[in-house]
Amino acid sequence: MRIALCVEYDGTRYMGWQRQEHGDTVQARVEAALSRVANHPVDVVCAGRTDAGVHAVGQVIHFDSDADRTMRSWVLGANTNLPDDIAIRWAQPMPDDFHARFSARSRRYRYVIDNRWVRPALHQKRVTWHYHRLDETRMHEAGQALIGEHDFSSYRALGCQAKHPVRELYSLSVDRSADYIYIDVHANAFLHHMVRNIAGVLIAIGQGERPVEWAADVLDLRDRTLGGVTAPPHGLYFVAAHYDDRFELPPQATAPVFG
Repeated sequence: MRIALCVEYDGTRYMGWQRQEHGDTVQARVEAALSRVANHPVDVVCAGRTDAGVHAVGQVIHFDSDADRTMRSWVLGANTNLPDDIAIRWAQPMPDDFHARFSARSRRYRYVIDNRWVRPALHQKRVTWHYHRLDETRMHEAGQALIGEHDFSSYRALGCQAKHPVRELYSLSVDRSADYIYIDVHANAFLHHMVRNIAGVLIAIGQGERPVEWAADVLDLRDRTLGGVTAPPHGLYFVAAHYDDRFELPPQATAPVFG
């Protein structure tokens, strides 16, 4: 049986999602927990890998197992064997042609900035702190130039291993609620560090260091070395992956809200 799961996690103390030989990762923890429930080794595939320090509220994964377990047992059994900062939200049997990564039509991320002059204590590893006042209207206006299908070479990491840099950005919005600024992005797929590099450019524009047109100028350069600073990982959340309605997955997770 192929089973899909939704995972939420605080990525603060992990070396990212992907299993590594040296370092604790979310994937390794999830696979170990599911293997105990299944009583056999389990390998999982995710909708979108996240970097060290990045969080998720709606990461979708799948795995195959011949173990006879109810969906409730997969959820509760896995959560019993997971640390407090990782949790399974739901489990659902899927057809064999479902693939957490390749069946996903799009993904959503949210980047959260605590924009006040004193550093946060309660959310220090769950948001990015920026003490200079940011103009969210300028940031939103600048981000509209990135919507559409583009070569995002200037917005991906130098070490990005994607076969090509072309992605289609469906929407990008920047909103403020009190001290918190939310950057929401929705695309068919993302490149390595793409959201954090977009956030870095928008922060420079919001602070007044660069003109609104700079976001488009960076895009046109197609050169990462001429782009902006990569924003810290702490404020980044994998919110959701979108699939064809025929898979009938449970409702998507809600993007995190602070304040």
